Amino acid sequence: MAFTLRQLQYFVAVAEQGTVSGAAHVLSISQSSVTEAVKDLERDLGVTLFDRHPRGLAITQQGHQFLRHASKILSDVSEARHVFDAEPDTTSGTLQLGVTSLVAGYVLSDLLARYRRAFPSVDVRTIEDDGNYLEHLLVGGELDVAVMLLNNLRDRQALQFETLEMSPFSLWLPAGHELAAKETIAIEDIVEQPLIMLTTDEIEEATRKLLAVFGARPKVAFRTRSVEAVRSLVATGAGVAILPDMIYRPWSLEGDRIEVRDVSASLPAVHVGLVWRRGLSPSQPLRNFVALAQAQRTPRLR
Repeated sequence: MAFTLRQLQYFVAVAEQGTVSGAAHVLSISQSSVTEAVKDLERDLGVTLFDRHPRGLAITQQGHQFLRHASKILSDVSEARHVFDAEPDTTSGTLQLGVTSLVAGYVLSDLLARYRRAFPSVDVRTIEDDGNYLEHLLVGGELDVAVMLLNNLRDRQALQFETLEMSPFSLWLPAGHELAAKETIAIEDIVEQPLIMLTTDEIEEATRKLLAVFGARPKVAFRTRSVEAVRSLVATGAGVAILPDMIYRPWSLEGDRIEVRDVSASLPAVHVGLVWRRGLSPSQPLRNFVALAQAQRTPRLR
């Protein structure tokens, strides 16, 4: 029996919420309906999508791989339902867009793809650089808008911004790490561990500032600009990492498991958003981009 769109919807809801009860609440249906749909989907695919444990569900490697396809299918179906709702948009012009490197891969790609489909006549020109330089280009009128981290935004008087996503910090651990068994993890527990520091997109600066609030100095074991390097180093036991939840994936490239624990009670969230020059008279392509970004706000999946 082929899987159904409803099964995909229930599967994605469980992946988002981490529990059957949470998914049932969001979907306004019974828990038994969710459980049955996920089990039927697993039987149809011939794989285990979730590992069951007392605290909820943990998505498996196969589940993580299928999640990308399921999310895309549901997104495409949603767009297909609205394809005849309006005449094709004929807005033309140019959109000068800036983005920081971390945001480019984890936030912008889907948003930009949707914008290009919705407004095919707009010429989108994108530049990737660090936040300081993008601020300089925005103030100078060389960029219309940037998608970037807002935590370290410097020229707040000259720039206007809007948050699209708030991503709490998580603690990444190798499978079987001693901290994984603790009910609560304190900053004191973390700073005693060797830390793998991501230097991309001002993450290092943000992490040091956050730890400094608690008077903590991290023991940095490795510094890298590569997220994949962080995953591999953590998974093989070289250290732990404190990173925004939006970039968490449960597997390294080598196939090793990465555990994650919530430390959001201890550390504030990373804010990702749109930034443009204050007082700017927005063009129609820019207004459309902002509206689409606002409409596409979605929770991150673990």
